[in-house]
Amino acid sequence: MFKNTLQNMSIYPKVVKTFHTMFSNKFLLYTNVGLSLSLSGLGDILEQKYELINGELSQWDPQRTRNMTISGTTVGIVCHYWYSFLDRTIPGYTVRVVFKKILVDQIFGSPLCISTFFGTLAVLEKSTMEEFHAEVKAKAWRLYAAEWMIWPPCQFLNFYVLSTKYRVLFDNLVSLGYDVYTSRVKHREY
Repeated sequence: MFKNTLQNMSIYPKVVKTFHTMFSNKFLLYTNVGLSLSLSGLGDILEQKYELINGELSQWDPQRTRNMTISGTTVGIVCHYWYSFLDRTIPGYTVRVVFKKILVDQIFGSPLCISTFFGTLAVLEKSTMEEFHAEVKAKAWRLYAAEWMIWPPCQFLNFYVLSTKYRVLFDNLVSLGYDVYTSRVKHREY
């Protein structure tokens, strides 16, 4: 019923055309990066709101949100190219192929994305190499452990059902909750 209502409205063809344009090969990188930066920023805003409510923060830190948003940009670029690379090197959609992709993604893709995340923030925060190494050593394992709990079942759906062009979209929708956790791990002292 909802679809029929939308089809009768003049906006439906425009929405469909925009969606197809956004996920076309010509604009896919921009779409993926836009999704990643938006949801990384939103994840930090949600985390900061939680920290404000719990009294962990006294006021919202726009610099922190800016940095998390920029890190979403770099991770979005990495994810865009990573998924394309993964599909070229391990083609197919069989269950066996999907499990290979999940294993390769967890062993190589996850550390790559986590390193990109911390590296981007280290540059933005003007951290020294020693500070960067200390932070990665103290915090990256928490994100990597969470990745092993969250991503294998999600990536099964991603690799088994979706085509490459929708992978970063799906990744980012699942990632919103993970981005909240990422912001918490990054900005908390352990």
